[in-house]
This record gives sequence, structure tokens and C-alpha cells, in this order.
Amino acid sequence: MIFILLGKHCCAFSNSLFFVNLRAFKETLNLTFLGMVTPNNQYFPFIDGDENLRRLAETIRLTLAGYIRKHKLSALVLGISGGIDSSLCAALCKPVCEANGIPLIGRSITIETNKPTEIALSIAVGEAFCHDFAYLDITETYFHNKKLLVNQNDTILTKLRLGNMKARMRMILLYDLAQLHKGIVISTDNYTEFLTGFWTLHGDVGDYAPIMNLWKTEVYHLSSHLLSECNELQKSALQKSIDATPVDGLGISESDCEQLKVDNYFEADRIFQDYFTAKGTEYENHPLIQRFRNSTYKRTNPIAISREHLLTELQ
Repeated sequence: MIFILLGKHCCAFSNSLFFVNLRAFKETLNLTFLGMVTPNNQYFPFIDGDENLRRLAETIRLTLAGYIRKHKLSALVLGISGGIDSSLCAALCKPVCEANGIPLIGRSITIETNKPTEIALSIAVGEAFCHDFAYLDITETYFHNKKLLVNQNDTILTKLRLGNMKARMRMILLYDLAQLHKGIVISTDNYTEFLTGFWTLHGDVGDYAPIMNLWKTEVYHLSSHLLSECNELQKSALQKSIDATPVDGLGISESDCEQLKVDNYFEADRIFQDYFTAKGTEYENHPLIQRFRNSTYKRTNPIAISREHLLTELQ
């Protein structure tokens, strides 16, 4: 990965696919890799209302289309879990791909802990939105790789380690497809997950993140809004994703919210809103805010020694 830092903004690109010169990057500062490490007032209130959501979808699609044309991409590659984030990304990307004459390549890649309902939903979403879709189960390969990990036991740490391995194994396949088809991998993370560190370094982060700066609340709003433009097959799949219990499928817990210690993502976003607008001092010790603090290393990864410091030490 190549990381370009400009002020508070950070952008990453796969060096196996293409390079972006600094001048060109400066001209498109509306495209940022991660987003604000701490949300400013642009992140509140949450985006809602039919007209705002229509314009939001249009902006995401037009920006993505411009990126595709500028970098002469031949495909978009998307990992599909059946969850609302990857389903929304599929719904946003499909018409952009069609307008630019390139395929949306989707893969549902399951490993051991994915439940039958998750698998069925991921297949439904993939078949409804992708031009090239396949279902892959790599449990056998995972079990082989699992034997290479040392000091495994029945603890949450081991579950997290194995969950990270699963995410990184999936990303290997997605990046191989992107390189094969001269495309990029679409990130499906949202801003709520970004702040909580609810993602795997080198396992969940792709090349282009269309919903990275949307709160999970806004992901639900936008997904519901897009139902009206879907055909019956797409509408059924997307609605089931909206209704599904959010879960990472890595076998760490029964739901995302169980790990975040909230009842739902709407509560998580309200806590963040109150906390970052200085209205929620009572949340100082809430597990959600603790996760935000403890995951800072992910949002500043990688840590690099500055050139200035290196030269200073040579004097």
C-alpha cells in the first residue's frame, strides 16, 4: 500500500494497480481514504430526507464514475457478506459500472463461522447486483493456515486473531481479482466502524471507500432510499440486508452491537454525536468511547518516522 498524507487527509492506493501523482491527487481532495480521525461539525446532523439522500447517492456515484474514468479502471471488485454495508455498496456501484462499461465483480467468501442465513443473503445480493458473481468457501484453506498460528486457546484474544486471519484471507482473493481485471477493491466500511476500530487492518480496507464517511445511521437511511430504484430481485435482497442483524461473521460474537455494548447502531451514533458535540460527558467511560480511544493506532496506521527526524539524527 502507498499512503499519501496531506494535512488531516490520508489516501491509500494499491501499488500493484496504479500510482497517483501528487499534483493530480491535490486536485481531487474530495476523495480521502479514511476520513476525519475526529468528526467535525460537517458530520452532524445525520443526513436524512428523500431529496438529501437522492443527492447523496448521486454525488457518490458521480464521484466514483469520475475516478473510474480518470484512472482508466476496467473493473470494480466487491466482497459481499450480505450485510447492509456491502449490499449498499453493490447498489451504489452497479449503475456506475454499467454506465462506464465495466463489470462489478462480486464474491461471497465464507469461512467456517458464517451461518447459512448469512451465506444465503450474500448470494442473493451478489446475484441481484453483480455482473460477475461467485460464491467461494475457503474453510479448508483456513483450517490449514490456522495450524500455523501459535498459542491458541479458548480466549477472546484467540478469537480475534482467527477473525483477523479470516478477513485477511478474503482480501487476498479480492486483490488478486482486482489485479487480474485491472480494477480496484471497494471498501465497505462506514464511519461508525472507522471510529470504533471495528475492522481488520489489511483485511477490510480496499482502494476506494464510497461510504467511509457515512455514519451507520446514514447507511440505513440511504439503503432504504435506494429500494425505490431497485427491481424486485434487488429490492428483496437489499431489504433483507437492511433487516438483518449486523454481524461480522468471524465467530467473535453473535452481533456487532454485542461487541460495541449498544442495543443498535442508531444508539452508537447518538452516543458519538453527543460525545463529539460536548453534550455527552456521561459517555466518557462508555465501552464505545473506550473502543474509539483504544483503536487510534488503526486510524493512524502505519506510523512512519519523519524524514526530518531521520536527517536530524544524521547531523
